[in-house]
Amino acid sequence: MTAPADSVARLRHGRLALAVGFFVQGAVFALLVTRIPAIQDQYGISDGLLPVFLAAVPILAGVGSLGTERLVARARPSVVLRWAQPVVCLALLAAGSGDAVWEAAAALGLFGLAVGALDAAMNMLGVSLQRAYGRSIMLGFHAAYSLGGIVGASLAWAGAHWHLSLAVLYAPLVAVVVPAALVASRWYVDQRRPESESRESRKGCESRKGCESHENRGRGSEAAARKGSPAVAMRLLLPLCLVMAFAYIGDSTVSNWSAKYLQDVLHSSEQLSTVPYNVYMVMTLLGRAVGDRGVRRFGPVAVVRAGAVVAACGFGAVAVAPGAWAGMLGFTALGLGLCVIVPQTFAAAGRLFPGASDIAIARLNIFNYVGFLIGSPLVGALGEAWSYRGAMAVPMLLVLATLFYAHSFGSAADRYRGGHERPRTVDVG
Repeated sequence: MTAPADSVARLRHGRLALAVGFFVQGAVFALLVTRIPAIQDQYGISDGLLPVFLAAVPILAGVGSLGTERLVARARPSVVLRWAQPVVCLALLAAGSGDAVWEAAAALGLFGLAVGALDAAMNMLGVSLQRAYGRSIMLGFHAAYSLGGIVGASLAWAGAHWHLSLAVLYAPLVAVVVPAALVASRWYVDQRRPESESRESRKGCESRKGCESHENRGRGSEAAARKGSPAVAMRLLLPLCLVMAFAYIGDSTVSNWSAKYLQDVLHSSEQLSTVPYNVYMVMTLLGRAVGDRGVRRFGPVAVVRAGAVVAACGFGAVAVAPGAWAGMLGFTALGLGLCVIVPQTFAAAGRLFPGASDIAIARLNIFNYVGFLIGSPLVGALGEAWSYRGAMAVPMLLVLATLFYAHSFGSAADRYRGGHERPRTVDVG
C-alpha cells in the first residue's frame, strides 16, 4: 500500500530532522568527554573527586531516562526532544564557563539529567519512524550520531591544539547547533499523540475517508498502552537490557582504555596511541551507514550475531596483539562489530512491545548508562590486579554472550521472516 505523497514527504522530512538531532547530540557529547582533563584543570577538581563527577553524569542520565517514561505519557517524545536538546547544549556551555566546583557540579548534573531524556526521546522517535517506514532505518540515525562524534572530537582536538578556553571552544558550536536543532524539530514526526489529541482526531476521522493511516494506527496502539492493555514485562525486556549493557561495556572499554593499552601494553608512541579511538569511531560510522541494508537483506538476528562475533574477534585480536598495528586492526574490528548492536537493540524493543515502545525504550536506555558505569572501572581494576591483556577477555566474553540472546531481536517481527522487510503502510525512500 502506497501512502499519499504528502505523508511520504512528511516522513522523509521527519527522518532528516531526527538525523540532525542525533548528529548534534554526538558532537556535543564528544566535546564533553574528550575535554574532561581540561574541565578538571579549569575547576581544580582533584583526581580523587573526578570519578565522582564522572559517575554522577550517567547515574543522573538514568534518572532522566526513567523520568522520560512518565513524561511521554503526557507529552509527545518530539516535544521532550525539542526542549531537552537545547538544555544539553547550554549545560555543555555552562560546564566550560564557570570557575567554582559547585558550578561544575550543577552544569554536569543538568547535562546528565537532560541527556537521559534526550537519548530516550531520540530513540523513541527513531523506533516509531522505523515502524512507519516498515524497514530498518535505525542504524542510519546512529550513523549520524557517530558522524557528530567524529566532528566533536575533531573540534576538541583543534581547541586543544590552539589552546582555546572551553568557553571559547563551546560557545560558537552552541550558538550554531541550538538554533539548528530547534529549526529541525519543526519536522519531527510522532507516530502517536497524547490521549486528548487522539480523541479529537478520532472524532474528525468519522467524517474522513481512509482515516486509518499508519499514523492513526500508531496513535491507537500507544493509547491502548496508556490504558494498560499491553504491559512492558521486564522478563521479556531483560535480554535486550543485558545486550545493551554488554555493548556499552565494550564501547566504554575502547573509549577509556584504547590509548593507554596501545601505549603501555603495545609500546606505541604517544601520538599513535590517540589513533585507535578515531579508527573505532570511523568504523562505527561506516558500519552504521551500511548496516540498515544488511538488516533488510539478512534480518536483525543475523546482523546482531555477526556483529557480536566480529566484536569478540576484535577484543581477542587486541588481547593477543604483538604490536601496535596489530592492536589497531583489533580496534577496527571492534568498531565494525559493536556499531550494529545498540541501534538494533532499541529497534527490537519497539518490535517486542509495539503498543508500549516508548516505555520499553525508556527502560532499556538506562542500561546504556549501566554499561558505561561498569565497563571502565571493571577493565581498570582487572588490568591493575592481573593484566590489561587478560582484562580484554572480559568484554570479549560479554559481547559473545549476546549470541545467547540474539533470538530476542526477532520476536514479534514476522515481517522480517526470511531476512527481508516489507513496507506495511508507506512506500518511502
